[in-house]
Amino acid sequence: MPARHSWEIPLLVLVIVLTVLAYLIALLLLATGNFDQYVIAFAAAPLLLWFGRGVNYATQRVNGVKMSPTQFPEGYQLVVEAAARFGMPKVPDAYVVLGNGQINAFASGHGFRRYVVVYSDLFEIGGAAREPDALAFIIGHEVGHIAAGHTSYWRQLGMFLVPFLPVVGSSLIRSQEYTADNHGYCHRHTGAPAAMGTLAGGKYLNTLVGFDEMADRAAMEKGFFVWAVNALSSHPVLTWRMWALRDRSRHGKLFWRPSPPAGAATPPPGGYPTAYGRVPASPPKPVA
Repeated sequence: MPARHSWEIPLLVLVIVLTVLAYLIALLLLATGNFDQYVIAFAAAPLLLWFGRGVNYATQRVNGVKMSPTQFPEGYQLVVEAAARFGMPKVPDAYVVLGNGQINAFASGHGFRRYVVVYSDLFEIGGAAREPDALAFIIGHEVGHIAAGHTSYWRQLGMFLVPFLPVVGSSLIRSQEYTADNHGYCHRHTGAPAAMGTLAGGKYLNTLVGFDEMADRAAMEKGFFVWAVNALSSHPVLTWRMWALRDRSRHGKLFWRPSPPAGAATPPPGGYPTAYGRVPASPPKPVA
C-alpha cells in the first residue's frame, strides 16, 4: 500500500490538539457572555462544516456529469481500478465539471458518501482522456485522499483551525498531498511526469516540460522567499513535488529543499533531452 508521509500524523495530532483547545476557549467565552461573531462562528464549526460539505456534494450532484460506463467511461474505469487497488470496499462517485481552462481535481465527502471531481480540461471532446497516464495518476491521487481518510468529516472538523495556523496548518495539508501523490504513483507511476508537466505547462504544452530538468531545480533554487512560498502553500511547490516523485527512496521534503546525492552531476553531462521541435498537441476542434 502507498506510504503515508512521515510528517502527516505528527502534524495532524498537533493541529487537532490546538483545534480542541480553540473550541474549548470559544465555548468558555460563550459561557461568560462573550457573543462576538467570530466566537459564535467557531463554536458553530461542526454545523458549518456539515452544511458546507452538504452544499458542495449537492452542487456536484446537480451540475456535474457523473462518470459511468456510458459517460466518461475511461475516467470511470480509472476510479474503479484505483478504489480496488487501495482496498476500498466502496467505489467513490466521480463527477466531471466545467474547467474553463483550469487544470484541477479534488476529493471530498458528505455523510457516508465520498466523491471525486475532475475538471473537464483533462478530457478531449468525446470524453477520452487527453493524457491517459496523467489522468490515471491524478485520479489515483484524488482517490488516495479518500483512502487515506483525508475527506472524513471528523478529520476535517479536527483540522478546522488549519487556515488560522500559518506554516503549521499549510504543512499538514502539504504532507497530505505527498501522501496522495504516493497513491497516484502506486496507481499509475508512468503518469507522474505527464501529470506534473500538465500542472506546470498546461494541457497543450505539457509534453514540452522536462520532468528531470525541472525536478533538478528543487536542489538549486534557494533563498528565504523560496522557503516561504513552499511553507505557506497548501501543495508542495512543483519542483519539490517532482523531486519527490522521482526519488522514491525517501519522503518528500516538507520544510527544507532536497539535497542532491554526493557526486551527483546537475545538469547531467551532455545536457537534458529536449522536446522542443516537437509540435505540441493541437486544441480540440470546436463542436458545430
